[in-house]
Amino acid sequence: MKTNKGSETKSQLWTPARLAFTIIVLFLVAAFGISSCSSNDERRSNPTGPSASSNGAPAVKSAPVPRPPAPAALTTLPPSIADAELLAVTGKPIKLSSYNGKVLVVNLWATWCGPCRAEIPELVKLYNEFRSKGLEVVGLSTEDPRFSAEKVRSFVADFEMTYRVGWATNEVALELMQGRDSIPQSFVIARDGQIVKRFVGFNATTTPPQIRVAIEQALAQKAAD
Repeated sequence: MKTNKGSETKSQLWTPARLAFTIIVLFLVAAFGISSCSSNDERRSNPTGPSASSNGAPAVKSAPVPRPPAPAALTTLPPSIADAELLAVTGKPIKLSSYNGKVLVVNLWATWCGPCRAEIPELVKLYNEFRSKGLEVVGLSTEDPRFSAEKVRSFVADFEMTYRVGWATNEVALELMQGRDSIPQSFVIARDGQIVKRFVGFNATTTPPQIRVAIEQALAQKAAD
């Protein structure tokens, strides 16, 4: 009786231990891969540029442009961010400088971003818990308001976002991100305008308690003033 050596070799390669190890690796890759989204993901999934020239020949790709050095970390919100008038979902435009004297959390997010969708309920809980102590939260979508207005408004209603929500302009988003285009990004800002903590990405286990600690730290500064 003939045996299939190829089949035996494959079965030997996929031993239970190796199979278990592969599953664990795939799980870890998936877990860390969804901790944040690129702010360009939406545009990448719907490219507008042609992949070939009009005569059918492959398009010539330009050489990659080297990235400029990362700017210095923000310690306060510069006037270009704080005084910018940002379109709001409801009511008058949002101006972050109007929250001077309050503890403020600024959250960059998008409706299509999975980690953002996981983080926002946690921000709603924190806002509802600490708003009476002086906390304000502002959610700024990185989407184009011309095309996302209906989606954002529906999202705000579905997730019961009780804090103010609007859109970040490209300039404001880029300046806040400082070369890191991952979202969500959250900034906890003290009453004196100092940025207490910046969070990039979201981890369901570690991020909420860390944001809570930063908020409590910022709120406690009132006693020291």
